[in-house]
Amino acid sequence: MIHGAAQGIRPLSAISSVVSIIDDDESVRESILGLARSLGFDARAFASALDFIASSAMAETACLIADVHMPRMTGLELHAWLTQRGRRIPTILITAYPSDELRVRALAEGIVCYLSKPIDDEALIRCVRSALTALQDDRIA
Repeated sequence: MIHGAAQGIRPLSAISSVVSIIDDDESVRESILGLARSLGFDARAFASALDFIASSAMAETACLIADVHMPRMTGLELHAWLTQRGRRIPTILITAYPSDELRVRALAEGIVCYLSKPIDDEALIRCVRSALTALQDDRIA
């Protein structure tokens, strides 16, 4: 789970920053949601990739945090689905079952970060900031 929230870290103000969290484990989802909101992000949480796809949040999402292993559509499958439709949302994958093979594949497919559960707050915050910076750079270019 998420450990104590980091102090003094603010979202990048140059872009609107909706962070969407997708995890079928409610406790993980709520922990990350709480951390993101405590840092000032407009955060939304979803129990499945299909719930996220059906929501209006998809169009507003600047960073996606998704569990690797979920029923019906995994986090990596969601990333591929979005990319195939021209939605390049910087994505962070989280997993309770880390695999070097999957990590290498995910990073090769454009995943920003691949983190193991329990998630370290500082590592997650660095990944979100990196994702938002990459998005901001893409918008400027």
